[in-house]
Amino acid sequence: MWGGRFASGPDAIMEEINASIGFDQRLYKHDIAGSIAHANMLAAAGILTVEDKDAIIKGLETVRDEIAQGGFTFSRALEDIHMNVESRLKELIGEPAGRLHTARSRNDQVATDFRLYVRECIDMLVAQVETLQGVLVDRAETEAATVMPGFTHLQSAQPVTFGHHLLAYVEMFSRDRGRLLDARARLNESPLGSAALAGTSFPIDREMTAKELGFDRPTANSLDAVSDRDFILETLAAASICAMHLSRFSEELVIWSSAQFAFISLSDKFSTGSSIMPQKRNPDAAELIRAKVGRIFGAFTSLLMVMKGLPLAYSKDMQEDKEVAFDALDTLSLSLAAMTGMVSDLAVNREKMAAAAGAGFSTATDLADWLVRAANVPFRDAHHITGRAVAAAEAKGCGLEGLTIEDLKAIDERITSAVHKVLGVDNSVKSRTSYGGTAPDNVRKQVALWRERLGA
Repeated sequence: MWGGRFASGPDAIMEEINASIGFDQRLYKHDIAGSIAHANMLAAAGILTVEDKDAIIKGLETVRDEIAQGGFTFSRALEDIHMNVESRLKELIGEPAGRLHTARSRNDQVATDFRLYVRECIDMLVAQVETLQGVLVDRAETEAATVMPGFTHLQSAQPVTFGHHLLAYVEMFSRDRGRLLDARARLNESPLGSAALAGTSFPIDREMTAKELGFDRPTANSLDAVSDRDFILETLAAASICAMHLSRFSEELVIWSSAQFAFISLSDKFSTGSSIMPQKRNPDAAELIRAKVGRIFGAFTSLLMVMKGLPLAYSKDMQEDKEVAFDALDTLSLSLAAMTGMVSDLAVNREKMAAAAGAGFSTATDLADWLVRAANVPFRDAHHITGRAVAAAEAKGCGLEGLTIEDLKAIDERITSAVHKVLGVDNSVKSRTSYGGTAPDNVRKQVALWRERLGA
């Protein structure tokens, strides 16, 4: 493939470091789609004869089928997917194959292939995120009134509903979906026809190839087109944030499934046992999602380091963009699928959640709020009074709801028996009716809104 410039082929070590066919062969469909679009355009522009165009397209379709059916032999000596396809095309149709590369370079070719691949991955990931959101919405509806402790600093704070907690992740994944779609919108420009870096003198129609490949438009600057990898960096950034959300949820699933919490049980499908402790049920799927996030973060950081010092235009360093990207996007897809499965069939221990929701004086804020509303006490004073009530309950060995009206009046005469209506955890969550609050009715309204948004 080196042509007349080199007297001999590359050394074995050079071949080892230079060849990318071991990983970029997964781009074959995108490479062939780009070549078919390019051939159609060359023929429309009068650069290719119709006969050569037809032979090229028929040959490319044959190559595509051979690869798809596992009958294609990839050659490391041919370096990459582009040269492997072109070499086989020449074997199939002869001399016309050599005309296909007119008015393009491997630089714009790989940039086009990679954009097509990443766009396809984004579409798949967006669909997976939406599926996970749908499962979370279904569970939120079922658990709209299930009371559980809300935490800050992993300490009991205020009661919330499990449905409300699940909808928090629906919101997070909605932002992830939006970031992926934003990345898709910005990548959807076609580099094809930018050639090596300067464009071409041939009268090509870049609008035609962009349209055929489903791009919104051709890229406006040939230097930028072949050297840009922002599209995968942005996708990996969005993937990293999504993976971080998956990891946070995984951490909660690990904690909640422990014997000390016992809020949930993961099904046998997503748990494993111990080789020596027969009682163990380990939340391995959640733990693995939590760990795999590092690979996605690492891919983003790795590619940033590759790109940070590169002058325009293309440099061979950029061949290092694909392996990390492929692994990261595969890993995110697998993690989304595993999380969807775990959420679908986890079992909820509502009694354990409700008991924990009342621990740690979680309705203390409700008492303070009641003092402000019913007794016109300034909040800072109400905070102090509530602190004394908590101390009294601790001394008595009960929750706030266990204090008698006499106990409470001894702390402040303005407290009446009506206060007991707000001190139970069920009453607490029902009172949180502000927009975005945890009240069961709020949760049900949000479920209905999300069903509409997701088309579920």
